[in-house]
Amino acid sequence: MRIDVMKTYKLFINGSFPRSESGRVYEITDSKGRFLANPCLGSRKDLRESVVSARNSHQGWSNASAFNRGQILYRVAEIMQGRADQFIAEIIAQEGATAAAAKAQVQSAIDTWVWYAGWCDKIEAISGSSNQVSGPFYNFSIPESLGVIAIFADAKPSLLNLVSGLAPVIASGNTAILIANEEFPLCAITLAECLATSDVPAGVVNILTGKFDQFVTWAGSHMDIDGIDATGASSKDLAELRELGSENLKRIHTFGELQSTKRMTSFMEIKTIWHPIGI
Repeated sequence: MRIDVMKTYKLFINGSFPRSESGRVYEITDSKGRFLANPCLGSRKDLRESVVSARNSHQGWSNASAFNRGQILYRVAEIMQGRADQFIAEIIAQEGATAAAAKAQVQSAIDTWVWYAGWCDKIEAISGSSNQVSGPFYNFSIPESLGVIAIFADAKPSLLNLVSGLAPVIASGNTAILIANEEFPLCAITLAECLATSDVPAGVVNILTGKFDQFVTWAGSHMDIDGIDATGASSKDLAELRELGSENLKRIHTFGELQSTKRMTSFMEIKTIWHPIGI
């Protein structure tokens, strides 16, 4: 009798797949309450290592041309398309969705990824400007990436919410720590495998699994995290994030739309340049 080879779900930090440094896991069940998997229970040290990785990768990623970032994101969508069946199976198991609904979610997630890939080299055109000034100067305002962004992924639809949080953050030149939804973490690790085999540089995306309430405290108080997408956080967690994040003026946002340029510009800052005319 053949024994199935069960998948081991790990973290994704700096382009590698380590177990949590704590060695701990937690149990998740399928939609019928049956055991499904033991994802890693990420620790504070795992978060710190992810932030270091994201910070070290930020300069190279943000300085890459927007066109190049768009190409790299599009490549991720191609890989996701090739692993659609795996995503579908995980969505059916976790969410109890029908095969048709799971397939539709995967297709929407891939389409959303492509949508943000297309915005990489266009966002500057709609959020930048040439400003009128009184004097012999050119005055330009251009958007730049904010830095390291933590993302608390929302629950169902699990894959679509993952993509809607992550894609705009890295499309705008930021680096990310994606904290998978506590109840629906499996698609996050499969997405990490797509990223690992794409052209996304190591450290640009780091993915952690574990308990939301712990990550809220750790991410909110971490002084080298510049912004937080708190869409998946509860109202209680959001209040804690805002209180802790005030120590270093983190930008903390929640979003309702899955596809919106606001999810990009919210984690960008405007740089204004003055240049004398004729020089």
